[in-house]
Amino acid sequence: MMAAAVRVLILGTGGMANNHAESFKAIEGVTVVGGIDTRPAQLTDFCDRHGIAGRFASIDEAIAWGQFDAVTNVTPDAAHYATTLPFLAAGKHVLCEKPLATSEAQADAMAAAAAQAGVVNMVNLSYRNVAALQKAAAMVRDGAIGTVRHFEASYLQSWLTQPAWGHWDKESQWLWRLSTKHGSKGVLGDVGIHILDFATFIAGQSAVEMSCRLATFHKAPGDQIGEYPLDANDSATMQIVLENGALGTVAATRFASGHLNDLRLRIYGDKGGLEVCWENNESSLRACLGEDLQAARWHDVEAPVLATIYQRFIAAIRGEGAADPDFARGAALQRLLDRAEQSAGQAGVSLKV
Repeated sequence: MMAAAVRVLILGTGGMANNHAESFKAIEGVTVVGGIDTRPAQLTDFCDRHGIAGRFASIDEAIAWGQFDAVTNVTPDAAHYATTLPFLAAGKHVLCEKPLATSEAQADAMAAAAAQAGVVNMVNLSYRNVAALQKAAAMVRDGAIGTVRHFEASYLQSWLTQPAWGHWDKESQWLWRLSTKHGSKGVLGDVGIHILDFATFIAGQSAVEMSCRLATFHKAPGDQIGEYPLDANDSATMQIVLENGALGTVAATRFASGHLNDLRLRIYGDKGGLEVCWENNESSLRACLGEDLQAARWHDVEAPVLATIYQRFIAAIRGEGAADPDFARGAALQRLLDRAEQSAGQAGVSLKV
């Protein structure tokens, strides 16, 4: 049976948009029909590269055209709120890059608007694609480790210590991430959201209390490069209390020399423990359960390959799967990010979520 046709529009044509374009084009029955960007040269280059016919300088222009079913929002963080709402009002399905917004109030408004519109709405928490994460979450849900008591999670990057992905001090695609003036929430908003989702999704519980410390390190004379003040946070450490009282630590940094883009979670219950890793673009899961506890023997656990966020978004539009993670999840994570910032502003005082 031929897959139902879905027409996708890409909003924002920066670096990450290339991943969206290639991923959607690879799905049967999906056509990328248009791109939107206020920068004519970037828009032309992007659309030429991916063979996209529709080219729009504004959201209003694209909505007036209307020949699309869904939009994927790949604009900078601070633009998500204002650029997503018009598409929801127009009844279009939306996949939005993370974080959903830059404040709890905006994220809640986006989730409410999406629910009212009755459209498929998802936030691109890309590490939900990690096979070990989904398998670990299923094991915790099925009681494999018993009652969760403790966890430790980290997201480690090193692009401020070496140019594996590019020169952070010369390229705008990195410099904006270091500048609150340019809409960045620092490492907390950029990758902290991923590790918070990673930990709480696997634990199967929401956070009810959090404390946080943030650090911004000196990186250039006058802490500024060109138009970019380097004032966004570079490292974050958090303490989290879950619904059942379990305690955990979560860390994120861009100064983890030797780690390009690695996520780790160690989670322990009263019947066993799990170690979940995404390192060097590979997923792994280890467990210590049952009779192995006495000797502290750990073994590898197989985890099946999963559909990507792009495939799940299209499947949800076709009525073939759940829209998960949705805007409501994005808003819940934004609440955590806001509490983390508030806690850091009060010298790490613990706050209710």
